[in-house]
Amino acid sequence: AILCEALHADYWKPVQAGFPTDSETAAQLITNTSTRIHPEVYRLKKPASPHESAKEEGIEIKRDQFILPATSRDLIIEGAGGCLVPLGKDFFIVDLIAQFKAEVILVSNLYLGSINHTLLTFEALKKRNVNIKGIIFNGEPNVESESIILSTTKLPLLLHILPEATITKEVVQRYAQQLKASFHV
Repeated sequence: AILCEALHADYWKPVQAGFPTDSETAAQLITNTSTRIHPEVYRLKKPASPHESAKEEGIEIKRDQFILPATSRDLIIEGAGGCLVPLGKDFFIVDLIAQFKAEVILVSNLYLGSINHTLLTFEALKKRNVNIKGIIFNGEPNVESESIILSTTKLPLLLHILPEATITKEVVQRYAQQLKASFHV
C-alpha cells in the first residue's frame, strides 16, 4: 500500500493464500484515485504456503497462467512469503520474478535471524540476475543488523517502517511521503 500510494502504481498479488486478502487490505489503505487493484490469478483459502493451499484444494498452480496485467502505470507485484516460497514442484516465487523480468524491492523484517534471511534472499536474487532496486527495513531499528545488511548488499535504503499500533490510511500516507523522497518522485 505504501509503494502504491507513493508511486500511484497499480497493485497485483498473483497468488493469495488466506483471507482477508492482501488486495482487499491494500485497497482499504490507498487514498489515491489512480491505483488499480488487479485480481489474483489464484485465490486460495488456507493461509499457508501456496503449494500446500493449492494441493488441499486440488488445484495445480501453473506457470503459464500468470500474465502481467495490462496497465500504463508502474505495477507493484507482491509475492507470497519470500522469494523461495514454492508455488508448485520446482516452481517458486523467484521464478515469477524472472518470468516478469521484474525489479525487486527487498523487505527485511528486523528480528533475530534477519541478517541471515535477508542476505540469503539477496544472494538467491543475485544468483538469478534479478535487479534489486533497494531495501525497506520493517520493525524496531537495529543499527548493527541494518549496517551489516546494507554494507554487504550495497543496496540503497529506501525506507524504514517502524512498528505501528495500527496501520491506517494516514500511516500509509506518512510513509509514502518518506518513500517518495527515496525515489525522487
